[in-house]
Amino acid sequence: LITERAGRLRIVRNGVLDPAPVAGVPTVFGQGLSGLMDIALHPRFASNRLVYLSYPKGGERGTTLAVARGRFDGRRLNDVEEIFVADAWETGGNLGGKILFGPDETLYVTVGERDRLCCTGTEDNSLRMKAQDLSNHVGKTLRIRDDGTVPPDNPFVGRAGVKPEIFTYGHRNGYGLAFNPE
Repeated sequence: LITERAGRLRIVRNGVLDPAPVAGVPTVFGQGLSGLMDIALHPRFASNRLVYLSYPKGGERGTTLAVARGRFDGRRLNDVEEIFVADAWETGGNLGGKILFGPDETLYVTVGERDRLCCTGTEDNSLRMKAQDLSNHVGKTLRIRDDGTVPPDNPFVGRAGVKPEIFTYGHRNGYGLAFNPE
Protein backbone atom coordinates (compact mmCIF):
# COMPACT_ATOMS: atom_id res chain seq x y z
CA LEU A 1 0.00 0.00 0.00
CA ILE A 2 1.29 3.44 -0.97
CA THR A 3 0.01 6.90 -0.06
CA GLU A 4 -0.05 9.67 -2.65
CA ARG A 5 0.06 13.35 -1.83
CA ALA A 6 -3.07 13.96 -3.89
CA GLY A 7 -5.05 11.92 -1.35
CA ARG A 8 -5.09 8.55 -3.05
CA LEU A 9 -4.13 5.20 -1.57
CA ARG A 10 -2.64 2.79 -4.09
CA ILE A 11 -1.62 -0.84 -4.07
CA VAL A 12 1.21 -2.67 -5.80
CA ARG A 13 0.45 -6.30 -6.61
CA ASN A 14 3.20 -8.58 -7.87
CA GLY A 15 5.40 -5.57 -8.63
CA VAL A 16 2.72 -3.75 -10.67
CA LEU A 17 0.83 -0.64 -9.58
CA ASP A 18 -2.90 -1.32 -9.67
CA PRO A 19 -4.40 1.42 -11.91
CA ALA A 20 -7.43 1.81 -9.62
CA PRO A 21 -6.87 3.64 -6.33
CA VAL A 22 -8.07 1.96 -3.13
CA ALA A 23 -11.61 3.19 -2.40
CA GLY A 24 -12.84 4.40 0.98
CA VAL A 25 -10.00 6.78 1.87
CA PRO A 26 -11.06 9.74 4.08
CA THR A 27 -11.24 13.21 2.55
CA VAL A 28 -7.76 14.74 2.56
CA PHE A 29 -7.37 18.52 2.79
CA GLY A 30 -4.11 18.74 0.87
CA GLN A 31 -2.28 21.99 0.22
CA GLY A 32 1.37 22.85 -0.29
CA LEU A 33 3.49 19.92 0.82
CA SER A 34 0.70 18.07 2.60
CA GLY A 35 -1.64 15.34 1.41
CA LEU A 36 -2.30 11.74 2.33
CA MET A 37 0.72 11.41 4.56
CA ASP A 38 1.55 8.09 6.16
CA ILE A 39 0.22 4.59 6.51
CA ALA A 40 0.64 1.95 9.19
CA LEU A 41 -0.70 -1.58 9.31
CA HIS A 42 -1.97 -2.82 12.65
CA PRO A 43 0.50 -5.29 14.22
CA ARG A 44 -2.21 -7.96 13.86
CA PHE A 45 -3.12 -6.92 10.30
CA ALA A 46 -3.14 -10.53 9.08
CA SER A 47 -6.16 -11.24 11.28
CA ASN A 48 -7.90 -7.84 11.68
CA ARG A 49 -7.00 -6.14 8.32
CA LEU A 50 -6.79 -2.68 10.01
CA VAL A 51 -4.98 0.08 8.11
CA TYR A 52 -4.17 3.49 9.66
CA LEU A 53 -3.70 6.72 7.69
CA SER A 54 -2.52 10.20 8.68
CA TYR A 55 -3.67 13.22 6.71
CA PRO A 56 -4.47 16.93 6.95
CA LYS A 57 -7.98 17.80 8.07
CA GLY A 58 -9.56 21.17 7.27
CA GLY A 59 -11.84 23.17 9.52
CA GLU A 60 -12.85 26.67 10.57
CA ARG A 61 -9.50 27.21 12.33
CA GLY A 62 -7.35 26.07 9.39
CA THR A 63 -5.85 22.59 9.16
CA THR A 64 -4.58 19.99 11.56
CA LEU A 65 -3.43 16.39 11.51
CA ALA A 66 -5.94 13.55 11.70
CA VAL A 67 -5.60 9.77 11.93
CA ALA A 68 -8.20 7.35 10.59
CA ARG A 69 -8.43 3.60 10.42
CA GLY A 70 -10.32 1.25 8.16
CA ARG A 71 -10.55 -2.43 7.37
CA PHE A 72 -8.86 -3.36 4.07
CA ASP A 73 -10.59 -6.03 2.01
CA GLY A 74 -8.01 -6.10 -0.79
CA ARG A 75 -9.73 -3.39 -2.87
CA ARG A 76 -11.19 -0.81 -0.49
CA LEU A 77 -11.17 0.47 3.08
CA ASN A 78 -14.38 -0.33 4.93
CA ASP A 79 -15.70 0.90 8.27
CA VAL A 80 -13.40 3.94 8.07
CA GLU A 81 -13.42 6.05 11.21
CA GLU A 82 -11.42 9.05 12.29
CA ILE A 83 -9.83 7.97 15.57
CA PHE A 84 -7.77 11.06 16.39
CA VAL A 85 -7.67 14.77 15.51
CA ALA A 86 -4.68 16.75 16.79
CA ASP A 87 -5.08 20.04 18.63
CA ALA A 88 -2.67 21.67 16.21
CA TRP A 89 -4.92 23.95 14.15
CA GLU A 90 -3.09 26.54 12.07
CA THR A 91 -3.38 28.16 8.65
CA GLY A 92 -0.07 26.75 7.44
CA GLY A 93 3.16 25.11 8.52
CA ASN A 94 4.37 21.54 8.61
CA LEU A 95 2.12 18.80 9.94
CA GLY A 96 4.69 16.05 10.54
CA GLY A 97 2.31 13.11 10.22
CA LYS A 98 4.47 10.02 10.67
CA ILE A 99 2.71 7.08 12.31
CA LEU A 100 4.23 3.86 13.60
CA PHE A 101 3.11 1.05 15.85
CA GLY A 102 5.46 0.41 18.74
CA PRO A 103 6.44 -2.95 20.21
CA ASP A 104 3.61 -2.49 22.75
CA GLU A 105 1.07 -2.11 19.89
CA THR A 106 0.38 1.55 20.66
CA LEU A 107 0.44 4.03 17.79
CA TYR A 108 3.02 6.82 17.79
CA VAL A 109 2.08 9.95 15.84
CA THR A 110 4.30 12.95 15.05
CA VAL A 111 2.81 16.44 14.81
CA GLY A 112 4.86 19.24 13.26
CA GLU A 113 5.50 22.65 14.78
CA ARG A 114 3.09 24.34 12.30
CA ASP A 115 5.38 27.37 11.92
CA ARG A 116 4.03 29.27 8.93
CA LEU A 117 6.22 32.27 9.86
CA CYS A 118 9.58 30.48 9.59
CA CYS A 119 10.43 31.58 6.07
CA THR A 120 8.98 35.07 5.90
CA GLY A 121 12.11 36.93 6.98
CA THR A 122 10.69 37.70 10.42
CA GLU A 123 12.16 36.58 13.70
CA ASP A 124 8.74 35.66 15.10
CA ASN A 125 9.14 32.35 16.96
CA SER A 126 5.71 32.47 18.60
CA LEU A 127 4.34 29.53 16.61
CA ARG A 128 7.46 27.44 17.04
CA MET A 129 7.33 27.95 20.81
CA LYS A 130 4.02 26.03 20.93
CA ALA A 131 6.18 22.89 20.78
CA GLN A 132 7.17 23.63 24.41
CA ASP A 133 3.55 24.15 25.56
CA LEU A 134 1.92 20.96 26.85
CA SER A 135 -1.62 22.26 26.36
CA ASN A 136 -1.56 21.52 22.59
CA HIS A 137 -0.22 18.86 20.20
CA VAL A 138 2.05 21.17 18.16
CA GLY A 139 5.64 19.90 17.87
CA LYS A 140 4.95 16.67 19.74
CA THR A 141 5.19 12.91 19.37
CA LEU A 142 1.94 11.42 20.60
CA ARG A 143 1.15 7.91 21.79
CA ILE A 144 -2.39 6.53 21.45
CA ARG A 145 -4.05 3.14 21.52
CA ASP A 146 -5.16 1.52 18.27
CA ASP A 147 -8.67 2.97 18.80
CA GLY A 148 -7.40 6.53 19.41
CA THR A 149 -7.78 6.50 23.19
CA VAL A 150 -4.98 7.42 25.60
CA PRO A 151 -2.82 4.74 27.23
CA PRO A 152 -2.94 5.23 31.00
CA ASP A 153 0.86 4.99 31.29
CA ASN A 154 1.62 7.98 29.03
CA PRO A 155 4.00 10.36 30.81
CA PHE A 156 1.57 13.28 31.25
CA VAL A 157 -1.71 11.48 32.01
CA GLY A 158 -3.51 13.13 34.90
CA ARG A 159 -1.65 16.45 34.80
CA ALA A 160 -4.02 19.43 34.71
CA GLY A 161 -3.90 21.46 31.50
CA VAL A 162 -1.73 18.91 29.69
CA LYS A 163 -2.77 16.86 26.65
CA PRO A 164 -2.60 13.22 27.80
CA GLU A 165 -1.64 11.92 24.32
CA ILE A 166 1.78 13.64 24.53
CA PHE A 167 4.69 11.23 24.73
CA THR A 168 7.55 13.64 23.89
CA TYR A 169 7.59 17.36 23.11
CA GLY A 170 9.71 20.21 21.81
CA HIS A 171 10.16 18.83 18.29
CA ARG A 172 10.25 20.70 15.02
CA ASN A 173 8.89 18.35 12.38
CA GLY A 174 8.95 14.60 13.02
CA TYR A 175 9.40 13.11 9.57
CA GLY A 176 10.71 9.76 10.75
CA LEU A 177 10.01 7.20 13.44
CA ALA A 178 11.82 3.95 14.22
CA PHE A 179 12.24 1.59 17.15
CA ASN A 180 15.47 -0.05 18.16
CA PRO A 181 14.69 -3.77 17.87
CA GLU A 182 16.46 -4.42 21.18
